[in-house]
Amino acid sequence: MDIFKSTESEVRVYSRAFPMVFNRAKNAHLYSEDGQEYLDFLAGAGSLNYGHNNDVLKKALLDYIESDGISQGLDLFTTAKHDFIEAYKQYILDPRGLDYKMQFTGPTGTNCVEAAMKLARKVKGRDGIISFTNGFHGVSLGAVAATGNKHHRGGAGVPLNSVTFMPYDGYLGAEVNTLEVMDKMLSDNSSGIDLPAAVIVEAVQGEGGLNVARAEWLQGLEKLCKKHDILLILDDIQAGNGRTGEFFSFEFAGIKPDIVTVSKSLSGYGLPMALVLFKPELDVWGPGEHNGTFRGNNMAFVTARTAIETYWQDDAFANQVKAKTQVLGDGLQAIADKYGADFYVKGRGLMRGICCPNGELAGKITALAFKKGLIIETSGPEDEVIKCLMPLTTSEADLKKGTEILAKCFAEVLSESLSQAS
Repeated sequence: MDIFKSTESEVRVYSRAFPMVFNRAKNAHLYSEDGQEYLDFLAGAGSLNYGHNNDVLKKALLDYIESDGISQGLDLFTTAKHDFIEAYKQYILDPRGLDYKMQFTGPTGTNCVEAAMKLARKVKGRDGIISFTNGFHGVSLGAVAATGNKHHRGGAGVPLNSVTFMPYDGYLGAEVNTLEVMDKMLSDNSSGIDLPAAVIVEAVQGEGGLNVARAEWLQGLEKLCKKHDILLILDDIQAGNGRTGEFFSFEFAGIKPDIVTVSKSLSGYGLPMALVLFKPELDVWGPGEHNGTFRGNNMAFVTARTAIETYWQDDAFANQVKAKTQVLGDGLQAIADKYGADFYVKGRGLMRGICCPNGELAGKITALAFKKGLIIETSGPEDEVIKCLMPLTTSEADLKKGTEILAKCFAEVLSESLSQAS
């Protein structure tokens, strides 16, 4: 590993937590060069919802490459793009009553967040954006301005402007309706809050600590945006593509955001791909006004279409995810119940975890888990939440195995902590 440490930038993150050279992966398992097997509850930070090297997706990709299919297409019309758009419209948008135009941006989540905010500002002729406490939307300058985390904001090097933060659902306690606070400030001419172009929100805050917005809160936010002539941007980058048991994380609330950002597991195979969905009347772009060389990853179109046609033509896969959600939730709850009120389960779907009293404790548990063959990360403002983000195709047996490893790690670390305290 010397070449990595001597040559690769210090900006790297995951290789610090998991210092191993990996060379092979299959479904929910990673394998190191020295032959060790790891259960993967990270899944490429949620970009591998259908597992590593999914056989169905891999075959479609290999067939496409073998046939000399277009790999780099800019924004040209290609067969791969046509087939993806057709499948996404037929199986994802139309059944949900969503009438959206599609914009293919640069291939990362932060690219589509930048495009979404830029479009909202162009449509409304205002520069302000409202984001929420603990929100995470990327680390390029526009996106990081809408990201709450101090560490990420500190990397910008310039002032971050034109974004105002409001309290997320539950941020001020269960008894406080944070939408009433927001409505009051937007309605008061002396609040100091200028009318923004858009609000950007996650239905489940992944990096922010698995905070979950209630259906009634999201419904109220949609009404509030309409009341004040503000566009609603729903960031579905990590929580989307089936992660919560429904394709979009906001479906359960019955809302229809003006703009939706999608990336992470959209390609289904870990290939970079990002998409902005927006209502047709918002399509005010001039040709090339938001541009980028890699906004037409045809190989990602192929695997994304295959994933949609394989898993989302009916409710069977979603129902499997919901069943696995119960298995994971039961396993995590059993751990939390052993250690009192300072430990509790957070999140929704297969995007859940356990909140610990502090980040130091959570870090010790995840470090021990890695030694025992489980790759799992932390999230939250102080890295206090142990976050499960495994492939949706993970077997129930592996879900149980993962929570059993976690249970052993909790027991060992907390036993050691109690011994040191006494």
